[in-house]
Amino acid sequence: MPRVPVKPELLRWACERAGKPESALAEKFSGFTDWLAGAKAPTFKQLEDFAKATHTPIGFFFLQQPPVESVPIPDFRTIDSAPLSRPSANLLDTIYLCQQRQDWFRQHALLMGDEPLRFVGSVSTNSDVLRTATKIRASLDLDTRPLTQARNSDDAVGLLMARLDELGVLVMVSGIVGNNTHRPLDPGEFRGFALSDDLAPLIFVNGADTKAGQVFTLAHELAHLWIGESGVSDITPASSPSPRRMVEHWCNAVAAEVLVPLASFKRSLKPSAELFAEMKRLSVLFRVSTLVILRRMRDAGHLSKDEHASAHEAELARLRDIMRQRKEREEGGGDFYNTSRYRLSPRFATAVISSTYEGRSTFTEAFRLLGCRNVKTLENLGHSLNLANPSWAESGVG
Repeated sequence: MPRVPVKPELLRWACERAGKPESALAEKFSGFTDWLAGAKAPTFKQLEDFAKATHTPIGFFFLQQPPVESVPIPDFRTIDSAPLSRPSANLLDTIYLCQQRQDWFRQHALLMGDEPLRFVGSVSTNSDVLRTATKIRASLDLDTRPLTQARNSDDAVGLLMARLDELGVLVMVSGIVGNNTHRPLDPGEFRGFALSDDLAPLIFVNGADTKAGQVFTLAHELAHLWIGESGVSDITPASSPSPRRMVEHWCNAVAAEVLVPLASFKRSLKPSAELFAEMKRLSVLFRVSTLVILRRMRDAGHLSKDEHASAHEAELARLRDIMRQRKEREEGGGDFYNTSRYRLSPRFATAVISSTYEGRSTFTEAFRLLGCRNVKTLENLGHSLNLANPSWAESGVG
């Protein structure tokens, strides 16, 4: 069987890109050590399998040197105010998938004659934070139906997603790439991103984050849409406003005011209470993370800059430990139809399924966009979204 010469540095790059140690791939591919040493080349079938195992487009292995990949939208993620150097394959594939879904929905919206959404790009980072937050709260009906009425943070995520859907935003929350439970997303790499468009605005939230964290990410990414700015974020409320971070700083400030209005916060705050207990109480009350509450404590003058920094560092370490323990306990991907409500956006899934059964889209396209394997799965997904389309029965399909 003919073998394919591949430069060892491309193989090492693929391992690093996928976040997989070379030792693990050496166990999976018996000749991998020889490939790295240049002593032997893989067969084309072996190279295909290796590309699949590392989530790498096979064409990359025919290059002379590893490509420099970058996030296809503005990247606001930083560590200690420095830009991150390399996105993971999981992040890139998630963005590409969401871009494909957004492109489809935009064409669908044009075909349906939908009007552009006026709120997209209606303000700038020079706009007043309080005034912008007030507009967003009104658009989400948060003054008459506040998130504090939610039973818990999980319920708050669902309520906020539903209102964003009503607003015309495609909201997708997932902790994995597509439907692949073997490709978990890392909230340490990114918390979410926004894809701005006046017909198909899209928000993606990393579902591996805490529910309280997801609530803040939804509000933060909505602020991105309000200024008409796409971008991937790590949502770090404590970060300082360096020149690179000004957009994130503004979006964080707007999101905090949307979810935890400072006036209401000051009325609810008990200054004499023990810090940790008060932080936890207010986190439950407002359905946001304890990190957001700490930030609002500083905004309210309850904590100094140094006190906030110290408390934030301690709380961040505690939350990371909780997330690590939760990750170790959790297995599997849950019920496909229940999780699809979060992963796909009801607005998007409804449009794709309706378009397919009305003959405007192919089933192959629907399977690709929705992650369905066959017609029966597509039909069941439609039923789970409470779609009752008579054309299903008439189509003779399923």
